[in-house]
Amino acid sequence: MEAVKEQEAEYGWREVVLPNLIPVVGPPELERETGERRRGRDVLIAVDFGPKSKHAFDWALAHFVRLADTIHLVHAVSNVQNEVVYNSSQSLMEKFQIEAFKITLVSTKARIVEGDPGKVICREAERLKPAAVIMGTRGRTLIQSVLQGSVGEYCFHNCKAAPIIIVPGKEAGEQSVI
Repeated sequence: MEAVKEQEAEYGWREVVLPNLIPVVGPPELERETGERRRGRDVLIAVDFGPKSKHAFDWALAHFVRLADTIHLVHAVSNVQNEVVYNSSQSLMEKFQIEAFKITLVSTKARIVEGDPGKVICREAERLKPAAVIMGTRGRTLIQSVLQGSVGEYCFHNCKAAPIIIVPGKEAGEQSVI
């Protein structure tokens, strides 16, 4: 039996340049400080403008992310060349970066990727090889998710990294991040 390889198409993406909040440290003064520090984990968090995404982001900061980790924010859009979409996504990513730095003092990288959200998240997870892929879900019933499908379910079955799907509680509310 021969394995069928999926056709890999080029996809559009734009790196988001976030302001550097972590101060640059000069060379160590003491000899014992030159040892290499423990490397942190890469954590991929899928974000959008909805309240469930914000709830998953807050959960990740409170329960999963540690001091030496790097958060990679990924936002899937339909057209990455649209400046209105890019600017609004960039402002969203900057808000998340500032919040992550204030709460857990971690570095943040962001990328806006063009395409289907489930495929984009799995492709980015394959590229980064993170410790976990954290995303929110709308909290649909089992029947609704089977009939309509969901990004979280797609990533659960297709991501090579460990997906953590955060089911919203009542505290997440129905407000948008913007």
